[in-house]
Amino acid sequence: MSLYSRASGALCALTIALATAVPAIGAEAGPAIPTFGVNLSGRDSTVKPGDDFYAYAGGTWMKTEKLPADRTSWTSFAKLADENETRIRGLLDEARNSAGAPGSTAQKIGDFYASFLDEDHINALGVTKAAPTLAEIHGADSHSAIARLMGIPAYGLPGPIDMGITLDEKNPDRYVVGISHGGLGLPDRDFYLRDEDQFKSVRAAYQSHIGRMLSLAGYQAPEATAERIVRLETEIAKLHWARADRRDRDRTYNPMTVAELKTLAPEYPWDDLFAGAELSNPGTLIVGEKSAIAPLGRLFKATSIEDWRGYLTYHFLAHHAAVLPSAFDKEAFDFYDHTLSGQPEQRARWKRAVGATNGALGEAIGRLYVERYFPPESKSAAVSLVENLRAAYAERIRAAQWMSADTREAALRKLATFRPKIGYPDHWRDYSGLEIVRGDAFGNMERAARFSWQRDAERLGKPADRDEWFMSPQTINAYYNPIFNEIVFPAAILQPPFFDPKADPAVNYGGIGGVIGHEMSHGFDDQGAKSDENGVLRDWWKPADVSAFKVFGDHLADQYSAFEPLPGIKVNGRLTLGENLGDVGGISVSYAAYHRALGDKAAPLLEGLSGDQRFFLGWAQVWRTLIRDEALRNRLLTDPHSPGMFRVNGVVRNVDAWYAAFDVHPGDALYLKPEDRVHVW
Repeated sequence: MSLYSRASGALCALTIALATAVPAIGAEAGPAIPTFGVNLSGRDSTVKPGDDFYAYAGGTWMKTEKLPADRTSWTSFAKLADENETRIRGLLDEARNSAGAPGSTAQKIGDFYASFLDEDHINALGVTKAAPTLAEIHGADSHSAIARLMGIPAYGLPGPIDMGITLDEKNPDRYVVGISHGGLGLPDRDFYLRDEDQFKSVRAAYQSHIGRMLSLAGYQAPEATAERIVRLETEIAKLHWARADRRDRDRTYNPMTVAELKTLAPEYPWDDLFAGAELSNPGTLIVGEKSAIAPLGRLFKATSIEDWRGYLTYHFLAHHAAVLPSAFDKEAFDFYDHTLSGQPEQRARWKRAVGATNGALGEAIGRLYVERYFPPESKSAAVSLVENLRAAYAERIRAAQWMSADTREAALRKLATFRPKIGYPDHWRDYSGLEIVRGDAFGNMERAARFSWQRDAERLGKPADRDEWFMSPQTINAYYNPIFNEIVFPAAILQPPFFDPKADPAVNYGGIGGVIGHEMSHGFDDQGAKSDENGVLRDWWKPADVSAFKVFGDHLADQYSAFEPLPGIKVNGRLTLGENLGDVGGISVSYAAYHRALGDKAAPLLEGLSGDQRFFLGWAQVWRTLIRDEALRNRLLTDPHSPGMFRVNGVVRNVDAWYAAFDVHPGDALYLKPEDRVHVW
């Protein structure tokens, strides 16, 4: 359990200022990707741009690039993440080998990392660290005791009812307890409910995996218990909302008192769940999937204590597998990464240690990362780029003929109050209350989880911290948070290949600018637009504007729902609608910003390519992707982002300038009639 935000956390990119001057080709210390920022050797010129722009822009790269055996996909994000891991490893090794004073940041980082790395010591301990909790689970003799265990943050146990600390969407200046459904070990309800052979195979493999995991711990009748666990999770899955329905922020905002929650689902032992989480006075609760909570409460009470014990035992072992003996770690990898996601090899222990340490001490590492790798000029440059995109967005809003005057003025106020957060937070998180002990990887993991939960829980009833970041500076990602009306770009994303100050401006605007525009567009997508300039969830659009915008969204959802990346599994146009609106809006706004930056000057021709052509190639280069079929299947069912191919082909076919740039005409596979193109901004 941890603080979570209902922010639209898009896996996107970027930022940093784009110079409008064209660098000299062949100049010393030129762009990281010669000669002007696009890897032209990655193109496949045998493909017509109007038939498959994604393959035209990156087909040769996708044929020649190798997908690492320890990866389920390989993208510009993943490649940069690998390079970033090496940087962070250097910082962690320095901390591990230093004599940091007890309680210091260096001591905590170094000892957490060293403990996770020490597989020999973890193996020598066996299950002794897990034994007390396993005994506690085994001794649970009532539904009240089971619910209390599900609430204990250090244990990391799931349950049919999930709980976290979140921000109140209608009162962004306070924290509240969020209640939603949970309890599944597979990625989504579809894995339990669909009848295709591939899903039946996953369920069978999952059941066998559970049995083996329980057997490693000496659990009695592991195979029979595994069968009951899968049967239980299937019943839970039947009560889960479809993932696309869970995007609706109006439907998932249901404030209640504790008394009202108990009336809604009287069979569930709420007081015991809260006691486990050390919440003596939860206060206001925001219930998400309201219609699911009561039947889940009844299912909880109707399920035997014995079945819940088996369920909790398995999930406790799976959650802690990385800090248990190698047999548990390997078994977890074999199912979750290899069978479920198609990954041939487990990632090196040091890479997973970097990830675990980041998870526990993210901002402490981030502070070191920023000092070493993020020059101050990058932050100021990024701010100026954001402002150029903001100005271009304002022009697009003013030009939107479908929008009424009142709504237009409100939208412009919201845009004007967007708060950009660039690079790193102004105030660093305090980890002084977290105890880290070298040689105790298991205990460190549990103490970090409890520390994180207590930090969040203690903020109930206190003013919201609007300076807080929901990503660490070393994260290669970006997000828009509608509750704070902010766009956030961590330091790690502000580097090549996403941004290169020596690259052609057209490429930077097509890549980084497009993603900045994407994050801005989340403020006006089908869900982000429900928050006003102060982050309050309310109706601020005129009804006619809502209807007009819905037409755009429905049209775009239908376009994407026709894409079928895998046989029998299509893109879910409703689940991905917000991200698709962000992509189409973002690239449109960034294109306008690029030409705004050019002013009266014409873009030069570089290697036979116009500025507009380089702009769209810059966008396509960002989304080049290699992905295993199993991982693609999982993402199609769970990820609100479309696959890389459609973040290119699905976008450019809606942008008029792309047609002119690449001479696209009727008869080309991607061609859309002008009246069928979605032009929101």
